[in-house]
Amino acid sequence: MRLFGSDKIVKYMEKMGLEEGQELEHPLLNRSIGQAQKRVEQHNFQIRKRTLEYDDVMNKQREVIYGFRNEIIHAPDVRDRLMDIMEEVVLQKIEQLTTGESDYREWKVRPLSDWVNLNFPIGMPEGEIGKAAESGKEEPVKGSIFDGLSPAQFAVCNFISDSVRKAYEIKISYENPEALKEVERYTILSAIDKLWQEHLYEMDSLRYSIGLRAHGQRDPLIEYKAEAYKIFEELMVNIKTEICHNIFRSASSLLAFENFLRNVPQQTTHQPTSAFGGTSTGTSAAQPRHGPAQGSDIVSEAAAAVEKAKPVRVGPKVGRNDPCPCGSGKKYKQCCGKI
Repeated sequence: MRLFGSDKIVKYMEKMGLEEGQELEHPLLNRSIGQAQKRVEQHNFQIRKRTLEYDDVMNKQREVIYGFRNEIIHAPDVRDRLMDIMEEVVLQKIEQLTTGESDYREWKVRPLSDWVNLNFPIGMPEGEIGKAAESGKEEPVKGSIFDGLSPAQFAVCNFISDSVRKAYEIKISYENPEALKEVERYTILSAIDKLWQEHLYEMDSLRYSIGLRAHGQRDPLIEYKAEAYKIFEELMVNIKTEICHNIFRSASSLLAFENFLRNVPQQTTHQPTSAFGGTSTGTSAAQPRHGPAQGSDIVSEAAAAVEKAKPVRVGPKVGRNDPCPCGSGKKYKQCCGKI
């Protein structure tokens, strides 16, 4: 076995009468080198094994995301899937802001109403949610995604989902059917791609930092799997919420979008009450609003975007060969009108 070392080793070899390039052979030396090599290989094997265990977590997440993405790509029509996503998001928000054990008057109705109006152009007042909860008598079907909801929660979920579905039916009535299919597909895919990329950066950061958990006598791999599961659940919720947020802000043409905004049904607004019934001032529980719907942020936001997109002329039109208004004495096409 040939070794290359420091000057001291070279001098020792010369002292022992060994020539350069001569092999060093001894049972004790060979056994020591073999044991060292075995320990190094075992260490490298453990590193590769741990790397594969970390990668296995990401591979399972990729299977779910890519399966979802391929489903949208190859489906001839994604509208049914889109309606399912909207329903899932509404259900998740209701489970977050309401409880089946408590009375509906103790729910977080204001945040729920604000969330609905932020994402969907239905201008839903708090009082309507309370009325839906009060009328809830039907139990959800066992084994369905609604299983576990109280009758009041189930009624509110159906009420919001039906309102969103009706609003979307109004929207698609002004769209080009073929173009709208691609808009729907693109809206879903863009939400998946955008948030999946952000998720990959977050998982990389988690992977590099999770090793510090070992200082607290905790297995970094077990901690990584637990954290990755939570982050992935949040990712799926965020993807579906992003889809719901963008679908009413997408259209096959600007004209279709404008027509939809002009024909959003007029909404009603309720004075705040504690029991979702009459008003605290004793006046009518609902006051009609005239003109565009005021109860939904999405309508005003979209209308402002459309208005902003229209070009506005701030001065008289200048011909290409006219003198430039800046006073340079040159023609407009040779001065400020240069392309």
